[in-house]
Amino acid sequence: MTAVAVPFPDVRLPHGSAVARAVRDSLSVAGRNLTIYRRVPQLLVFSTIQPVIFVLMFRYVFGGVIGAALTVPYVDFLMPGIFVQTVVFGAIATAVGLATDVQSGLLERFRSLPMARSAVLAGRTLADLTRNVFVAMLMLGVGLAVGFRIHNGVLLLVGGMLLVLVFGYALSWVFATLGLLTGDPETAQAAAVPVLTPLVFASSAFIPVRTMPGWLQAFAKHQPVSITASAVRALVLGGPTASYVWQCLAWCAGIITVFAPLAVRRYRHSV
Repeated sequence: MTAVAVPFPDVRLPHGSAVARAVRDSLSVAGRNLTIYRRVPQLLVFSTIQPVIFVLMFRYVFGGVIGAALTVPYVDFLMPGIFVQTVVFGAIATAVGLATDVQSGLLERFRSLPMARSAVLAGRTLADLTRNVFVAMLMLGVGLAVGFRIHNGVLLLVGGMLLVLVFGYALSWVFATLGLLTGDPETAQAAAVPVLTPLVFASSAFIPVRTMPGWLQAFAKHQPVSITASAVRALVLGGPTASYVWQCLAWCAGIITVFAPLAVRRYRHSV
């Protein structure tokens, strides 16, 4: 394995501390994962094309019909959902990346090195969080270009974007587990689609829940993608905010609490 420069600041912690070693190892693994985007920038470029297409398609193709049922411009309703949708679909990269590492035998090499066992998963999820920061900022720029406007000030917009990133980080643990379970990148990608499709499209990301059939509304209203989109929308556009924000944070905490231990357990059995 060739050495690569780690694009993270050096963390000065006590040299003998187990926590210090775990942090340094996690940053090294995250740096290795991010280096792939520098060497193959097409991966990052093509991962941003799909959300841009979603913005243009919903803004200009479906916006006229859907916007008639809203009291705000459709683009302002749409963009919070796009932010959430972007990190949800981006979580597939976690599954594919870890499945590739399992298939190539890289995880076995990591296990033979004197490094913290937690570093492989922590580094992967940290790298994906860093990628999400870039992609979320890009989508914000695209949204502003097509007419998205901030109603509640920049600070609340920043708060909404942070919620999106926390939600994306939580989902990365779900798909880390999926990637380790499948152990094959093609299978991991195929398995992720049935999980993501109902979460994204049976949600309030693109359309109001009240326009859905009654039997679907109960699921769509309370599932995590809708809750996160509604929380970001409330922060950006105004309206009841605290309930959605707390529900979003509860979902994120619950997802991490369940899937982080599952991913760690599966990692121990996969190498």
